[in-house]
Amino acid sequence: MNFALDHLGIAVKSLAAAKQIYETLGLKVSPEQTLEHEKVRLVMVPVGDTRIELLEPTSGDSTIAKFIAKRGEGLHHLALRVPDLEAAIEKLKDNGDRLVSDQIGTGAGGHRYVFVHPSSAGGVLLELVESGR
Repeated sequence: MNFALDHLGIAVKSLAAAKQIYETLGLKVSPEQTLEHEKVRLVMVPVGDTRIELLEPTSGDSTIAKFIAKRGEGLHHLALRVPDLEAAIEKLKDNGDRLVSDQIGTGAGGHRYVFVHPSSAGGVLLELVESGR
């Protein structure tokens, strides 16, 4: 399998405040998107062959809001692009690795994803994103 770094997800209290530094540096920030099912608003910041995803909670009971309440703003997850999501999931399960959920989700831009639990990824929440983005 060919893998690549897809993006770094950063939990923020305010997209408006968080995206300013990237705009100041001259980076193009995508228009805001809202994922109702994730209770999050986000922007993407392309940087070379990868992106930075800024995530702002839209509800106090969202995963991102809970993360910020517990750990503060900062790195939430690392996302790897994989060519075959089902094959990657099967390999992880065969190896005894733990997924956050067995259900494949649909994210911003329609990509398919799954999260690997930090207990199986060196303490980091790892998102696997299918290649076709």
